[in-house]
Amino acid sequence: MALPTTSPAAPAPTTPHRRPSWLTPRVLRTEALAGLVVALALIPEAISFSVIAGVDPRVGLFASFTMAVSIAVLGGRPAMISAATGAIALVIAPVVRDHGLDYLLATVVLGGLLQVVLGVLGVAKLMRFVPRSVMVGFVNALAILIFLAQVPHMRDVPWIVYPMIAVGLALMVFFPRLTRAVPAPLVAIVLLTVVTVAAHLAIPNVGDEGRLPDSLPFPLLPNVPLTFHTLSVIAPYALGMALVGLMESLMTAKLVDDVTDTRSPKSREAWGQGVANIVTGFLGGMGGCAMIGQTMINVKAGARTRASTFLAGVFLLVLVVGLGDVVAVIPMAALVAVMIMVAVGTFDWHSVRPATLARMPKSETTVMVATVVVVVATGNLAIGVIVGVLLAALLFARRVAHLVEVTSTLDPDARTRTYSVAGALFFASSDDLVTRFDYAGDPAHVVVDLSGAHVWDASTVAALDAIETKYAARGKTLRITGLNEASSTLHQRLAGHLGGGH
Repeated sequence: MALPTTSPAAPAPTTPHRRPSWLTPRVLRTEALAGLVVALALIPEAISFSVIAGVDPRVGLFASFTMAVSIAVLGGRPAMISAATGAIALVIAPVVRDHGLDYLLATVVLGGLLQVVLGVLGVAKLMRFVPRSVMVGFVNALAILIFLAQVPHMRDVPWIVYPMIAVGLALMVFFPRLTRAVPAPLVAIVLLTVVTVAAHLAIPNVGDEGRLPDSLPFPLLPNVPLTFHTLSVIAPYALGMALVGLMESLMTAKLVDDVTDTRSPKSREAWGQGVANIVTGFLGGMGGCAMIGQTMINVKAGARTRASTFLAGVFLLVLVVGLGDVVAVIPMAALVAVMIMVAVGTFDWHSVRPATLARMPKSETTVMVATVVVVVATGNLAIGVIVGVLLAALLFARRVAHLVEVTSTLDPDARTRTYSVAGALFFASSDDLVTRFDYAGDPAHVVVDLSGAHVWDASTVAALDAIETKYAARGKTLRITGLNEASSTLHQRLAGHLGGGH
């Protein structure tokens, strides 16, 4: 019998190497054009935010470059633009004013470290606890602060500045009706700059605000003493920067998720923002976060990958380093007009319409107004958001506390009274639960039916203990029934062990 022959082993099939989607010519062209448009639009805003923060324009421009390039690699949301922003500028401005640039850079690094820690701890999941009313108040307050930051640039200036601001605003309102191929802010800046140079107008320009970069950013260490005093100075601002930056970035990421019908890892976005700020601080930048406006420009231009974000940063650096002398003659009137339009576009006008206010619950409006007032009064977006969240929680607890109902029925033989409790039982709603029972007039047997309720905390268990104690003091028995599984577990673990009522 002949043995079967075996043929040599066939080579394993090779899997063709697939290029990333952004490397295909069509996609790369779209990403590059979107990145270029964003870079052109970033220049005036980065300079304006530098002015708000009280630093040289190069500090904001470097921040926009390093944030965009870093987050393109580290971030969780592709096509989202991170750069120097008005929110961060407003938070860190007091550091520059009172302590100087080195303390600002130290604040940015510490703020980045806090963002990394918060990202690793899962702070992104806490965004669900920020109510919409606080979000609206945050956005409206940011718009007001951006506008107020322009007021100093409209004081004690030549009269021609005011018509130029008006012309700039008109261009940004009406030019998009002709075409959206070129950003309207860029058109306004170019035209006003040409007029200023051609007419030899002696008005404030970008060059008056500080020196523009003429080289690439280089690593440096903030020249601050490594002491507890330094930490006490920069820590409050670093925390404010970390919270505001994460909030704006996560809000923007969620918006892009909705627009593109995709999902992105929010925890990665959180710690990615932190690492990007650390890099920015050590490269002489003022820090930043995601930009809602620039991100929407990028997405609407068709960008969907990290390439557009990376190229936006690269194009920005090439433009400002190669064309720094041109940027220096941009009149401040043009940038003031741009920032006024940013403020107008940022403000949620729908939220203050009479029809909206009439329809909205008073508690929601109160939270929104309180958030705006605190932010504008303190100049700190983080404080306003925290106050808004706490106020919203208190008003919600107050509203829910009144939704608990207690009804009673007496058995036909008049020997047992049953109390039916319905609603969410927690510290606010269970506070007066003890007063809803007729201890003296009830029969010897009392049943508390909690099948329509849920026990949320130890305060409620303590209230049930107190009710049982009051009946026991009168020689009556109390039986609790209808507890769901979670409520029963909590009640069994804590009942009789809270030290109150027994």
